[in-house]
Amino acid sequence: MTRAANRRFFVAILAAFACLLVQIGTAAQAPTPQAADKVPLTDDVFKSVQILKGIPVDTFFEAMGMFASAMGNDCTFCHVKDAYFDKTAFAQVTPRMQRARQMLTMMGELNDKYFAGRTRVTCFTCHRGSQSPVSEPDLSIQYGEPYEDPNARDFPVETRVTADQLLDKYIQWAGGAQNAAKLTSYVARGTYEGFDTAFEKRPVEIYAKAPNQQTMIVRLATGASTRVFDGKSGWMAGGDQPVPLLTLTEGNLDRARLEATVAFPAGIKQAFPRWRVGRTAIDGNEVYIVQGMGAAQALANFYFDQAGMLVRLVRWTRTPVGFIPTQVDFADYRDVAGVKVPFDRKVTQTYMQAHVMLENVQPNAAVEAARFAKPAPVAPVTK
Repeated sequence: MTRAANRRFFVAILAAFACLLVQIGTAAQAPTPQAADKVPLTDDVFKSVQILKGIPVDTFFEAMGMFASAMGNDCTFCHVKDAYFDKTAFAQVTPRMQRARQMLTMMGELNDKYFAGRTRVTCFTCHRGSQSPVSEPDLSIQYGEPYEDPNARDFPVETRVTADQLLDKYIQWAGGAQNAAKLTSYVARGTYEGFDTAFEKRPVEIYAKAPNQQTMIVRLATGASTRVFDGKSGWMAGGDQPVPLLTLTEGNLDRARLEATVAFPAGIKQAFPRWRVGRTAIDGNEVYIVQGMGAAQALANFYFDQAGMLVRLVRWTRTPVGFIPTQVDFADYRDVAGVKVPFDRKVTQTYMQAHVMLENVQPNAAVEAARFAKPAPVAPVTK
């Protein structure tokens, strides 16, 4: 999408988030402690969901992102255009919404019949960024320059180098094991821009503590937006969120864990129990893929250039409509207490994009434990 299209998509997503407040009513304005601790599900929040019931709200928006990516459009391609301005209009059923439900049913039947219930056929399988599936051969694809997606979950295994060798090379490149072990915390400040700010730069603070605790506070025009990972659990709270306190689940929770982990190079080797290696290219530059594998859906690709620098992290969330990627790109590494820290971080998802640019990092700062506590609920902003 163009930046203009991205801005329109951002408006639609914010409208959808605010729509949740209308649908869950007064209880969302002043939740009880028990309600705040409960993971909100689609059944609790949405009026018109028929197919994607019983899944966490954070996973639901990943699924909505799949539809946007597959169709190459924004939310109001299926929803009414009035939803840009009237949040309740997202609940109005349109012919395209009805068609989408039919397609989801068809997709489920194909996967159940031919793939033992595994989600091998998805919206993207046929649409691939087009509103209508293409049924005729494309000779430019057949005879054109081959394209290899660097973010593939499956790839040929590289046996000439091991994951341990590449991870050790990264730690050495980042400053060495001794310096890495000495960096135990930091406080960083800079700017944040993304769909949720209409690409306007806003102040951001990051509090990090080894091995894997991290809090990011974005100072939006409507108030603070807080994203916390305390080492085990994760939350998001702020007027930009769909509910007063959004509990992270599954893939989104693991993504928060990984981002907090890679903030300290010394802990990266403990991120997964098993690894495998591959090769690909990003922007024409050859890189190694070191894929971490764990229990359940845990799977992540770490990309290292020939010098050993970590340039990208990709993590997938398993949803009823397929595996949805989150891509984090790292650049502008600078020396912080003898350790190279990325001052430029870009997060790309199917339903949003955000860019964090640090201006200063204070190493081994005293970070209070309260910085990683579950944030207080904040009522969503409707205007």
